[in-house]
Amino acid sequence: MKIAFVGLGQMGKPMAMNMLKSGAPLSVFAADISSYAEFQRVGASTASTLEELAGADIVFLSLPHAQAVSDVVLGDGGLVNVMQAGQIVVDTSTAAYSATIEIASALEHRGIRFIDAPVSGMEARAVDGTLTAMCGGAPEVFDAIQPYLACFANHILYMGAVGRGQLAKLVNQLLFDINCAALAEILPMASKLGLDPESIGQIVNNGTGRSYASEFFIPRILENDFSAGYPMRHAYKDLISAAELGAKEGIPMPVLAAATATYQMALLKGFGDHDKGAMIHVFEELNGTRFRHPHAATDVKTVADR
Repeated sequence: MKIAFVGLGQMGKPMAMNMLKSGAPLSVFAADISSYAEFQRVGASTASTLEELAGADIVFLSLPHAQAVSDVVLGDGGLVNVMQAGQIVVDTSTAAYSATIEIASALEHRGIRFIDAPVSGMEARAVDGTLTAMCGGAPEVFDAIQPYLACFANHILYMGAVGRGQLAKLVNQLLFDINCAALAEILPMASKLGLDPESIGQIVNNGTGRSYASEFFIPRILENDFSAGYPMRHAYKDLISAAELGAKEGIPMPVLAAATATYQMALLKGFGDHDKGAMIHVFEELNGTRFRHPHAATDVKTVADR
């Protein structure tokens, strides 16, 4: 079995590295080739074109958004034009449901099998190989790829037909997004009222207000560090997907709509290269306050600085 991996970004690089656990020959391809030497040192081959991946039995994708997936799969020289019937494409990216269905249909027309398998867990869990993968596609294809998913995920869930993996991931992401927006709004209120930010952080993370978002972001906000998560300008695609689905299906989501407005304000303020914790800047500015350790660095760390 030959494996290929396309996309070596914040999540893709450690996922591809963990794919070496499978023992299968691995080829990698990325627009940014800065990590190619590292992969060559551990025995992986590197490709300069997608056509060089044509012999892979399974091609995994980890790309930043639906358009990038569409370009790789359906674009000039894309996978749909170089792969053969019976081969498998596994998309671990987070993409819109409608785009996933379109891509799957184009591949199916050529006899190329497809699984959408978006992952959750952020970079640290990608490195540890402990991501959660949510999969949509034919059961027999899921069975074939599951041992390879296990190289980087220890929670692997089959959700049903193509697209169901993306829908499941979207549910998780939206709840996380709402939590992040709530932190951005409420924490500055605490500091404006004279409460100590560090103490409030401890109270929240040891009380009923605790969430993964609070545990991850509050310590970093206190240190003025907005570099650890996914950049907001890419993460915003989940909110677009939710708005489209809500409009199409007639599903009211007022709390999500309010959270979306917070994201939009943060993006308009120029925080697109920061992680989601940076939404707090919007409400700090409105309230004329700052939720930080007294000794926090004055220089803001952003995802773009990494």
